[in-house]
Amino acid sequence: MAKQTVQALVEGGKATAGPPLGPGLGPMGVNIGQVIAEINRKTASFKGMQVPVKVIVEPADKTFEITIGTPPASALIVKEANIEKGSGNPKLDKVADLKIEQIIKIAKMKEDSLSGSTLKSRVKEIIGTCNSMGILVEGKPAVETLKDIGQGSYAEEIAAEKTELTAEELRQLEEEKKRLAGEMMKRREDLLNRAKAIIEAMAGKERGEIKGKLVQAGIPSAIIDELLPVEGAAAPKGKEGAPATAPAAGKAPAGKAAAAKPEKAAKPEKAEKK
Repeated sequence: MAKQTVQALVEGGKATAGPPLGPGLGPMGVNIGQVIAEINRKTASFKGMQVPVKVIVEPADKTFEITIGTPPASALIVKEANIEKGSGNPKLDKVADLKIEQIIKIAKMKEDSLSGSTLKSRVKEIIGTCNSMGILVEGKPAVETLKDIGQGSYAEEIAAEKTELTAEELRQLEEEKKRLAGEMMKRREDLLNRAKAIIEAMAGKERGEIKGKLVQAGIPSAIIDELLPVEGAAAPKGKEGAPATAPAAGKAPAGKAAAAKPEKAAKPEKAEKK
């Protein structure tokens, strides 16, 4: 009988006998407790990240082999930067800064799944991901760091495969992250005030016209949707275009209520006959 395989994404160091692994492993007759323990041992260094895991089972003797993939580059970047997620507006808002050593570390971890044939090319791939996430590299926009590498910068660090940072460098990165967060909050407040002023000045205008003005003023779509609800979001429209408001609990829809009125009107007639 051919070997059987179960693949799943699990949180590093926190796999359980429940879904997604348990239901797949159960019918194979392996010792699930041993499998889970081995997975957690192998993924302990990926704590807080989703890790691809493959369990290959030999049906004849119930032996198993476990292979561990690496989390997506974006997950490794988030962990290295010590942030919850990347920027929702990467062109404008920067959420963290990474050193070239941290980029090299991630590039080495993802060596088997990146397309670059050299460490330098893989480093550039990771920096490209940082750019799409609003992560600075060496204190500047990632695209600028890519140009620097193309011109020979950081060649020594890459050649030495340097991946360690000093405690002072880590402290500085945390301070930079706080500074970036403060700038982002101030920028958001300024954008909110500008957007509110535009909406107030255009009171009574069509939403599309107001939105066009906001876009023209450089207001991000997230803020536009926040201040200018999408048409139909509050009261979804029915097939004929009328607001499709849900009937209150215990009350019949308008059509049924109207049909019931003649019955209510007939009650007094019965009373008169009595």
